[in-house]
Amino acid sequence: MSEQDDRTRGAVAVLVDHLDGVVKPTARELLTLARGLDRQVHAVWVRAEGGPAAPTAELAAHGADIVHDVEVTGADAQLTASVVDALQTVLAAVDTVGLLLVPSTFEGREVAARLAVRTGAGVVTGASGVTFEDGRWSAHKTVLAGAWDTACAVTGPLAVVAVAPHAVQALAQDGVAEPSVVRHTAAASSAARAVTVVSRTRRPTSERPPLAEAEVVVVGGRGVEGDFSGVEELADVLGGAVGATRVATDEGWIGHEAQVGQTGVTISPRLYLGLGVSGAVHHKGGMAASATVVAVNSDPDAPIFEFADYGVVGDLTEVLPALTAELRRRKG
Repeated sequence: MSEQDDRTRGAVAVLVDHLDGVVKPTARELLTLARGLDRQVHAVWVRAEGGPAAPTAELAAHGADIVHDVEVTGADAQLTASVVDALQTVLAAVDTVGLLLVPSTFEGREVAARLAVRTGAGVVTGASGVTFEDGRWSAHKTVLAGAWDTACAVTGPLAVVAVAPHAVQALAQDGVAEPSVVRHTAAASSAARAVTVVSRTRRPTSERPPLAEAEVVVVGGRGVEGDFSGVEELADVLGGAVGATRVATDEGWIGHEAQVGQTGVTISPRLYLGLGVSGAVHHKGGMAASATVVAVNSDPDAPIFEFADYGVVGDLTEVLPALTAELRRRKG
């Protein structure tokens, strides 16, 4: 069997998440991951009738061999049911796909679940990596608040893996040839047509990155005593997002959309800073996948110090301003 035949067999498809034609960082990460699996990579671009075409050069630079530009007709293309319609259209046309990668976001996980119901695919969410072992795809992830590292093998013909943001660093290649482009039209299913979108309200714009996708997250807990100004200032210096514990949101110090934990947003940043955060198990469950954890707490027995990479025992009102000032000085 030739090398090309080997790459084509068990091909990998990637759902390219985008907003108004702008590729999201998570999509670049998924394409980079797929490229490293030594398989033919099919990028799936879903759009409405007359919507922006796929940026083929950008997708190829991150790993796409073939780009499937799918136009959804008969329903709103942003509905998860419509996205599943588009994916099924591509999977029917390319019967060699054995692995589909989607972002482990609220929408991505819903797409994975809907697709599994329709196709019988095996689904793993919150994965940090994927390998091909013993003739089947295995997804790697941490469970039980980071206490265990697991490998979940999918025994069926199609594995759908939702990969956590920042599990892979997106890397573009230079001098890559334009990929092949295959255009499809996907007729909306009854599930998609059953939904009528009356209106959309954009989330408030901010210069900070979305909490679930941020590479740096600064989290305030009970120890900030209601004052998140220092947390926000440090986050802005680092170009990161602001998060909070359940206690902080329940007290009304910050909105519930900032809550990190099992009942809030699950994050996997490259750098997590916990300020006045105790590190309760329900909070740890939402941030255990963080690459580096830095904690500042006045209580030396706080649970967060048991899993932090770096810990500072001290008064937050002294440590936080000093840390922010030093980082600002180093940035010039």
